[in-house]
Amino acid sequence: MLKVLLGSKDKELVLQYLLSKNEGYASKIARFYEIKPSQISRQLESLEEGGVLVSFQIGRSRLYKFNPRYYFLPELKMLLKKALEAYPDELREKLMFNRTTPRKKSKPYILKGDDFETEL
Repeated sequence: MLKVLLGSKDKELVLQYLLSKNEGYASKIARFYEIKPSQISRQLESLEEGGVLVSFQIGRSRLYKFNPRYYFLPELKMLLKKALEAYPDELREKLMFNRTTPRKKSKPYILKGDDFETEL
């Protein structure tokens, strides 16, 4: 969708991941999209050089986030949100799902929308 503006589909995927998850590691982002970590690392480094992202060393891994001081951050996030609307439903749902801890086997799944809750 934004490949023409950003110069790379991988760069768009990285930005969409960070928008939905708030932070990420290169290997985790690569696993999420099932692509090579080297492709993701290259895009993360490029975005960090441009000031769009900041990174922090945590152990042996580098965690990336949006740079809150990036001048066009609000506009970039609005553009990414608008582009997300045109994504296939499967990818959009995958990006919006933010469970980070394992669930208990006995706990029911509940999907929460804007105005409803549904138990699965």
